[in-house]
Amino acid sequence: MSSITHDFKMSSTPKKVRIPIHGVLLLDKSAGHSSNDVLIKAKRLLNAQKAGHTGTLDPFATGLLPLCFGEATKFSQDLLEADKTYEAIVHLGLATTTGDTEGEQVSKCDVNVTMSEIASALAKFRGEINQIPPMYSALKRDGKPLYEYARAGITLEREARRVSIHHLELLDYQAPYLRLRIQCSKGTYIRVLGEDIGASLGCGAHLKSLRRTQVGNLSLLNAVTLDTLAALPEASRIQMLAPVDALLSTFAPVALNDELSKRFLHGQRISLGKEGVACPEQQGRVRVYRESDSRLLGTAQVAQFGVLAPERLVSVATA
Repeated sequence: MSSITHDFKMSSTPKKVRIPIHGVLLLDKSAGHSSNDVLIKAKRLLNAQKAGHTGTLDPFATGLLPLCFGEATKFSQDLLEADKTYEAIVHLGLATTTGDTEGEQVSKCDVNVTMSEIASALAKFRGEINQIPPMYSALKRDGKPLYEYARAGITLEREARRVSIHHLELLDYQAPYLRLRIQCSKGTYIRVLGEDIGASLGCGAHLKSLRRTQVGNLSLLNAVTLDTLAALPEASRIQMLAPVDALLSTFAPVALNDELSKRFLHGQRISLGKEGVACPEQQGRVRVYRESDSRLLGTAQVAQFGVLAPERLVSVATA
């Protein structure tokens, strides 16, 4: 028995050593996969040591899912806080348990609404609105996600949340389908928005499809699918990554000389004006670079009197 075990160990394939890579993959997620599933597959395809996503998309949804690798994971929270843009098709007259195509039908009625009624209904949901999170969501109550209660037939009281619908545009209406473009704040449930629009029109609704087209300043323009990534030679896949600072493009840049860069990376505050460094016009968050080689050093806050306070630091060169 011992010799058989020994032979098996000798012939087993060595575990592949994962490598440190740093950057952002703009993934165009297909339907039918969870965000965590595609993260695991992308991490395997890139043979990466460390990876994380910037907020989930429901399995039935498609579109932009930025994935962070290595040092980029330090800044993933910034995209969680960012505004999102979606294109959605709302199926009027048919409500489901989940508010989307994955649930069971709970009601059905004829759809007889006019363009004027649709315009009036949409107007109610522009700006700041209260939204009750759905039972079929990953929000937790007593350590359990709400969807577990929902699957057990239990409905819990949920507090309404304040969200902002910055832009809500009717792209097309071919009864019973409304095609909408929505730009909204973090925490907005488009499924719930679709249901609420249907309720306002008196016919009920669910989300037939959902595609995310933008997260913050990142868009689908340069996004790739998992199939495209898998078809590339392994050595070429890393070239599909955007640099770490793609996550920070909305922040003003600050460049430091070599000496100030060392102090910054040691967590020291720097008085920009006294050191002869141009100070951003406004206080707030900035992205910081080493002037000599344009290396990203991290993010910082510019406080009163031009004091640069380190925030999140990049410990290795990322490009």
